[in-house]
Amino acid sequence: MSKFNTTATKPATGQGPIRAEATPSTRTHEGAPGYRRDVKSELFLLAVANFVSEDTFYEKAGERDNRFANLVRQVAVSNVEWLTAFVRWLRNDANMRSAPLVAAAEGVKARLDAGAHGGNRPLVSAAMARADEPGEFVAYWRSRFGRSLPLPVKNGLADAVRQLYTERSLLKYDTDSKGYRFADVIETVRPKPIDERQNALFEHALARRHNRDELFRLGGLPLLRARAELMALPVRERRAVLTDSRRLHAAGMTWEALSAWLDGPMDRVAWEAVIPSMGLMALARNLRNFDEAGVSDEVAAKVAARFVDPDEVARSRMFPYRWLAAYEQAPSLRWAHALDKALQASLQNLPAMPGRSLILVDTSASMTSTSFSARSKMTPVKAAAVFGVVLAAKGEQVDLYGFADGVFLHQVGKGASVIREVDRLCKRVGEVGHGTQIAESIRTTYRGHDRVFVFSDMQTMDGGVTSAVPKDVPLYGFNLGGYRPAAFDAGRPNRIEFGGLTDATFRMVPLIEAGRDAAWPWEMTQPSS
Repeated sequence: MSKFNTTATKPATGQGPIRAEATPSTRTHEGAPGYRRDVKSELFLLAVANFVSEDTFYEKAGERDNRFANLVRQVAVSNVEWLTAFVRWLRNDANMRSAPLVAAAEGVKARLDAGAHGGNRPLVSAAMARADEPGEFVAYWRSRFGRSLPLPVKNGLADAVRQLYTERSLLKYDTDSKGYRFADVIETVRPKPIDERQNALFEHALARRHNRDELFRLGGLPLLRARAELMALPVRERRAVLTDSRRLHAAGMTWEALSAWLDGPMDRVAWEAVIPSMGLMALARNLRNFDEAGVSDEVAAKVAARFVDPDEVARSRMFPYRWLAAYEQAPSLRWAHALDKALQASLQNLPAMPGRSLILVDTSASMTSTSFSARSKMTPVKAAAVFGVVLAAKGEQVDLYGFADGVFLHQVGKGASVIREVDRLCKRVGEVGHGTQIAESIRTTYRGHDRVFVFSDMQTMDGGVTSAVPKDVPLYGFNLGGYRPAAFDAGRPNRIEFGGLTDATFRMVPLIEAGRDAAWPWEMTQPSS
């Protein structure tokens, strides 16, 4: 009699890369049994949720930053290749800025202290994707470890400088507000220019830093020459240039630079002149300014067309919740449809879930009373609601609930606006209390579903999260807090934890449900062995 090769045999479900212990050995911040994760898993979840030097609901900034640095040091010494790949992904795909920079600096310092050679230079350069970041790195290093920069650090910074320092980036980022200017970094790390044009750029950066006018040779720097010609125009003649948007673009004129150059208000004509050269994030942040200046419907339609272009949205690397923030800040409804489409495009890789899915969005106090950072009004519950609503809209049969001390059903109609549904769900915060009862909420709502998603900071008040879902049903926890204690035993069969504010991790779901073990997000494009 066949024991294994039968139609009743169910393939083993794959596992995610995040691992926690099998039995709880600690407590969540709300007192429920907590599961400790391995070092890489804890570091990953903390990094993708960590806005450096920012308090969260359960952790002060200093405690959180110290925990991050300690985890980085451990991984840097034991597996620098993994850390370098993670830092590069964190900066470029997850679009974080401070966390990868801190990780690279702390990691290299730990390796040098341990006498570990090799791998330090690429770790430094992996953390930087914008031209102001080499200066940020130098400032962080010297504030933490003193003025001396070891040779691997200098070499990694030099690699980044050669890649990132251009005419356009110098005009945008080399400003008096920076403690470390381009010239300061150049003098510190002595990068070898990639060509004569970059050599001229380095000389120009040094000259403007040290007020050596005789070195301002702009013959080989056409963008800087075009900007210098604009700056030389008398103020009374400058508005006439607004009719030539190509000339403004050729001089690398951003909207901030244009505002200062005009020495007057950014009116409709000024905005319409610079809008064609603005990036998607700058456009999304200035919709209120466009409306207040009276930008024409024709120009607004061109902006909206860029918002609904999936390729433009992908290149912008904007977090989904930034599109929601743009919608909330825009006074005119003429942007609404395009922003809704942009948000959906930013989540186009979320898979449609076959069968029946249960989605639970945490609406407790820790998800609603604090924002991601001091400069943001976006709360974790809004980010969670974005993912929950989009999954609900794409799934075959989805039950979407908000939960705290109790639960409420949130129905999403076919073809409904994602932004409006997120807004409607968030307006229901407080409807069922402000606690965090994950296990009880699952038990109350689970009705034989094929999978369960929980969007939360995972600091539950009740235990038994793992047992609330049958062992053969996948439980996906989407962690928006990055705290040390886990709510369930991630890494066991059908117990998977995700993190981050992009759709990248959801590519793992079909693999896991097909019985394959999912890799880290930066490994997902690599062929399986």
